[in-house]
Order: sequence, then structure tokens, then C-alpha cells
Amino acid sequence: MPGLENLPPAIADFFDATNRSDTERFLAAFSADAVLDDWGRSFHGRDGIATWNENENMGVQSHFEVEGFTENDGVYAVAIKVTGNGYNGGGTMAFALEGDRIARVDITG
Repeated sequence: MPGLENLPPAIADFFDATNRSDTERFLAAFSADAVLDDWGRSFHGRDGIATWNENENMGVQSHFEVEGFTENDGVYAVAIKVTGNGYNGGGTMAFALEGDRIARVDITG
């Protein structure tokens, strides 16, 4: 997947673990109190993010293609293409880190 080697490891794990259906590795990429916001729907902590993953990500066989990213003040805006049995199309995910883990993900258009 182009560009993953240039992303911080936790963000690369988010995408690679999804594509490999590795739930344990996916959840390990997040800090304990992380927040994932999917178009205004917020999921808190690893338990909340696990629910999102089951219903909106691996649970619908999502596959991500990273098309590029920018970094500004510690926020990584990653352009993606998604395929699977849920949402299909392009978008942007913004990631903020806390140490070496994901603290926040914002999914927008």
C-alpha cells in the first residue's frame, strides 16, 4: 500500500490491520481513551472503537487504499479510497497521536 511506510506506525497499523482483518492489532493502535468521530458520530475508548469496527469497518469488509497524506501541527490528514460491503468511495481521515498511539480520528469528506 503506497505511503504506509511514511506514516507513523499506529496510523499505518490502522489501515494495514483493517485490510488484513486483524482486530487485535487494529485496536492496539489506539490509546485507551481515544475518540473516533465518523461524520459526527463519536465512539469513545477502545470499546467504543471496537463497536465502530464491528459495524462500520472490518464488519463490512472495508479495504483502504491510502492515496496520500499531509501533516500539519501533528495532525495527519490521510486521503483514502474505501471499498467493501459498506461505504465505498473517497474521503479523508485525520489522525492525532498521543505518544505512539492514535488519540483521535476524524472521518470527513
